[in-house]
Amino acid sequence: MRSFTLVVAALLAACALLAPTAAHAQGQYPVDWDFALGNVTGFAFPDTPPPGADNWSCQPSAAHPLPVILVNGTFANQDDNWQAASPLLADSGYCVFTFNYGGTGDVTATGDIATSATELAAFVAQVLAATGAPQVDLVGHSQGGMMPRYYLKFLGGAQYVHTLVGLAPSNHGTTLDGIGTLVNDLTSIDGGSSSISSSCVACAEQVAGSAFLTNLNAGGDTVPGVSYTVIETRDDEVVTPYTSAFLSGPDVTNITVQNQCPLDQSDHLELAADPVALADVLNALDPADPVPVPCLLVLPLTGPVGLVPPF
Repeated sequence: MRSFTLVVAALLAACALLAPTAAHAQGQYPVDWDFALGNVTGFAFPDTPPPGADNWSCQPSAAHPLPVILVNGTFANQDDNWQAASPLLADSGYCVFTFNYGGTGDVTATGDIATSATELAAFVAQVLAATGAPQVDLVGHSQGGMMPRYYLKFLGGAQYVHTLVGLAPSNHGTTLDGIGTLVNDLTSIDGGSSSISSSCVACAEQVAGSAFLTNLNAGGDTVPGVSYTVIETRDDEVVTPYTSAFLSGPDVTNITVQNQCPLDQSDHLELAADPVALADVLNALDPADPVPVPCLLVLPLTGPVGLVPPF
């Protein structure tokens, strides 16, 4: 079976030379399925929301009554992390919001995670006040999928959050090699920015066995009243082992994208722009009206080969 899958993947990769570039779902906002390209697009504009986000006059619809807040990962910002998910969700009818936390400038999410959780709490309150919604849904990548759990567990956030979706979240930490890989991957994308390799409190707190993670996970991974979905790739080279992303407890769904689509080769970064994973995000947010989960060749960093089916 594995050899057959590899043959199919090779054939698709060869056909990609003649295929059009990845298409996006039809809608008002363009969806960039290529994480590396999206990172380059958004890196220099950290204070600019990604397409479809932060329309403060947006009122949630009956179909999608809860606004969605996207929470970026370590060293990322609200713009470069969400060039795919933000426009896809906005095109799907959601009120979408993004923000920066844990630092300023091109790279954020490097500060003390507990302090970052207080910034999330303030932003949730701002979104609720603007939209009149009773709760929000949270979708986070890497640290952004783990940090909200501190808000839920210790800052009273559970009453304001309906669903938490984590894309490759660092829930149970990673190895030092994983943190180093993240630095190397991002510096190769952005041309070697020295700011990426600056001091990072959040990096130390995400190492497996840290005092922060021990405290966060003591007494169980979840809190009552919140629905949790974790979406992960076996090829995650940052959260290692990849299974450390998964949660245990009631109302938890753990998804490995390769179990749905063996052709998916997303790495840690590309997972935030992977159409397979983002279909899972749509379904976690609206399980009553699921979209088909596509299966297509998705390459690390650069995304899907050929056309992406619209959702």
